[in-house]
Amino acid sequence: MKRLAFATVAVSLCLAPFAMAQKPKTTEQILAEPTVKAAMAAIVANEPHFIEEEIRITEIPAPPFHETARGLELKKLFTAAGLENVRIDETGNVLGDRSGKQAHPHLVIAAHLDTVFPEGTDVHVKRNGNVLTAPGIGDDGRGLAALLALITAMQQAKVQTGGSLTFVADVGEEGLGDSRGTKALFEKTLKGQIDEFISIDGDRVNSVVNTGVGSYRYRVTFTGPGGHSYGAFGIGNPIHAMGRAIDHISQIEVPEKPKTTYNVGRVGGGTSVNSVPFEAWFEFDERSADVASLDAVDAKFKVAVQAGVDEENAFRKDKGKITVKLESVGIRPAGITPADAPIILAAKESVEALKLGKFETGAASTDSNVPMHLGIPAMTMGGGGKGNGAHFLQESFDSTDSYKGVQNLLLTTMILLQ
Repeated sequence: MKRLAFATVAVSLCLAPFAMAQKPKTTEQILAEPTVKAAMAAIVANEPHFIEEEIRITEIPAPPFHETARGLELKKLFTAAGLENVRIDETGNVLGDRSGKQAHPHLVIAAHLDTVFPEGTDVHVKRNGNVLTAPGIGDDGRGLAALLALITAMQQAKVQTGGSLTFVADVGEEGLGDSRGTKALFEKTLKGQIDEFISIDGDRVNSVVNTGVGSYRYRVTFTGPGGHSYGAFGIGNPIHAMGRAIDHISQIEVPEKPKTTYNVGRVGGGTSVNSVPFEAWFEFDERSADVASLDAVDAKFKVAVQAGVDEENAFRKDKGKITVKLESVGIRPAGITPADAPIILAAKESVEALKLGKFETGAASTDSNVPMHLGIPAMTMGGGGKGNGAHFLQESFDSTDSYKGVQNLLLTTMILLQ
């Protein structure tokens, strides 16, 4: 018995130093590290430069599916900052690596290149003190600037991380881009390699998005024979059928909790005021963080569309029969990272240590939806400052204390990759 007891003590003594070495550092210990202190100071000192970069990047047009020019500029900036293996993947995502002491955990931090605004939009930035105004200045001009500011501070201070980092400027986050950039990261470019994911989108420094609001999107096209408005009067009219369908859609009831929404966002069709159209169409978006609720409203939507067609055909007694086609133009999966997941707790620790306010979690539709749906820990964080009017032509960004967003990103990263 004595020999057994001695053996047990001996094993415990041998393991003790290893156990102590593996104990995570506190946020206070991380903040006290000389390289982290230097990086925090660099973030403050560099912020005026990165506000100018935010302006310059925003003025490089990046409409949906046309992010190439802005992507090439980010590739140059990633390379100049000293990232490793800077490249552009087949989808158009710009990637750059930063090695850690070990390959894993592997954290990806991303901001999206694209805006919601079409080609030809005036993206010149107007400045009034700290307030910058231009389409896309905050969403996601700020995210890209914060990404670059984070990279630069870590490089200048020679910060070492336990795990590795990949920084990404991704395509296709907005609208009909359908998260194609992030989907490509997880399905092909970095498939099976990502342990954790952070998207920089929005401005708030004391909150994270941990619930991904999913969406289904459709283009619905109604067709008929068309004809002269006088000579062919009485035949089925695709626009009338579309109107009936939209009326039915507008009466769909959805739950308040979990929040579930729908919207007819664009309509079109017809050739002239005195012609019965041969085609009409609308685009439809439905959203919920709850998959069951999303599927339920989807089923009601399809019934409403068919009801509109059936009513028009019945009213016209099938004269010039109307048909309809539903085309899926986007599926953004729903998902959630639990509030007690280590990645969320890391952000909470950072917010509290930096005294950025009461920590909050929330729901939105962002690039983080894709990893959340796959069960990979993910969240979306703000880049700092104060944005207003996202997706409006008069979108603005107040850069007051915007450096705090980058400091929060740095500390959260260091907590995760220590």
